Amino acid sequence: MHITFSWYDYTLFILMLGLSALIGIYFAYFSKTKQTSVDEYLLGGKEMNIIPIAISLIASTISGTMLLAVPSDVYRFGPTYWYVVLDVFIASAITYYVYIPVFYKLQLTSSYEYLKLRFSGNIRILASFLFTLTNLLFLPIVIYIPALAFSQATAINVHYVTPLVCGVCIFYTTIGGLKAVVWTDTLQFFIMMGSMFTVLYMGLSSVGGFTNVWDISMKGDRIVPSFSLDPTERDSFFAVFIGNIFGVAGYISVSQGYVQKYLSMPTQNDVKKALLLFSIGTMIIISVSVLTGLIIYAKYWDCDPLSSGKIAQLDQILPYYVMDVASTIPGLSGLFLSGIFSAALSTLSALLNCLSGSIYEDFVSPFMPKDITQLRISNILKLIVVIVGVVCTLMVFVVERMGSILPLQFSLVGITSGPLLGLFSLGMLFPLANTKGAFIGGIGSLIIMSYIILTAQVNKTKGLIYYATKPISVEACNSTIISSAYQQQDSSEEVFALFKISHYYFTAMGTLLVIIIGLPVSWFTGGREQIVDPDLISPVSKWMLKKDYYAVEKALKMVHTEKC
Repeated sequence: MHITFSWYDYTLFILMLGLSALIGIYFAYFSKTKQTSVDEYLLGGKEMNIIPIAISLIASTISGTMLLAVPSDVYRFGPTYWYVVLDVFIASAITYYVYIPVFYKLQLTSSYEYLKLRFSGNIRILASFLFTLTNLLFLPIVIYIPALAFSQATAINVHYVTPLVCGVCIFYTTIGGLKAVVWTDTLQFFIMMGSMFTVLYMGLSSVGGFTNVWDISMKGDRIVPSFSLDPTERDSFFAVFIGNIFGVAGYISVSQGYVQKYLSMPTQNDVKKALLLFSIGTMIIISVSVLTGLIIYAKYWDCDPLSSGKIAQLDQILPYYVMDVASTIPGLSGLFLSGIFSAALSTLSALLNCLSGSIYEDFVSPFMPKDITQLRISNILKLIVVIVGVVCTLMVFVVERMGSILPLQFSLVGITSGPLLGLFSLGMLFPLANTKGAFIGGIGSLIIMSYIILTAQVNKTKGLIYYATKPISVEACNSTIISSAYQQQDSSEEVFALFKISHYYFTAMGTLLVIIIGLPVSWFTGGREQIVDPDLISPVSKWMLKKDYYAVEKALKMVHTEKC
């Protein structure tokens, strides 16, 4: 299956890449403020506006994998994923009232510097290493999926597509800093939205409107979610809703890329407005993606493309659908793939920018001379972007040989996001927590979650864990082919229930493990007697501080004055 590219399609695609590069050139050479200091390069001089930051947050969250994976997941398992939009609003409120007050008051270049202030340098290095490793493995996945879609559409080898697109992203991120990232995210956001809504409109027209989509989806058991409390059920309401509160918070509350953008705004009230716009925008995009999945089902409810052999894997169903409903419209294929690539580029550029800050602060800065100039630091940050970008580009050639992409992505995020969110939550919410509790809690959570997730992945690969799909049909296909993708493999082995738990719970499990392990360890290792700087505790937990809180704060200030 190929989407036929015309010169209209190539023009749209090249125009998107060209404009992204021009934005980087503008902020590097023609803007009134040049990227010659840490504040300018990483925080945009702390003068970023609400709307572009909000759009950048949305664009960074919605990667190409989501635009391709959510519709296919909804087609196969139903639209329960939509309830994530509720989690986005809840997690945004938690972010603003629990985590942002601490980060905003401290004004740290790296969010992981907080863990050094609250616990020790070892905890900070552990968290930063996990963040760096996760993204070095995650970013090649982000860019590989849309590159693969482009390769299928144009017959151009993915090995040629990936370096070109990554090269443009590395270029504008390196020379333009955060401002280039934010404004290219804004451009790519509108391309992405234009692509999504155009495909949505064409899809609704092809199946007879929303009412018809709803009726067919109801008959196909696609609408009403399961309210089972069984944690091994993949897509129950509680798995999606409860699990993703932690999952979304793991991204937007403590991740360096998001904290960096929060701190780039002049006031904390601006952060609140940006988070509200981010929540609304994310809700719209997720809703459109879910509806697209239902439209695809309404289109193919009686002739499943995977079962009939028209596509090789389920991730191809969205490009196949676009070709089917809109191949006669010049430029639409190019707009569609530009939207997919825009989502991937926005995620890639945002993480490249924040990774440079995190790597410099946590791994390079300790070896730099104290009198290093801001210009030299800025140049080092740019060099780190180039190095990380090249590494991610080269790792795409490894990722394509590692099998199914989405399970791999869930595993990578699940292993590390829970422990990371747990460390920050332990420090900000529990004054009792100390360094020993954080270290043992963090390492313990990492080991346990690694064992659970990797074992589950091995069992899935062997066919020992299988999640039943919603009903499918091939009665209108004139085909007797039934794809093995839907077939459960026979097995005489029984898998322990712990390894069958829905992937939506992974981040929640990792977070709670840090707290469950860390608090008792802190209690028995002197956490009750320690004095904690009130600035390091979230406002929602300051009531847990000792009654002589103001006396403690005054004493800390006096000690600091004496040292100076």
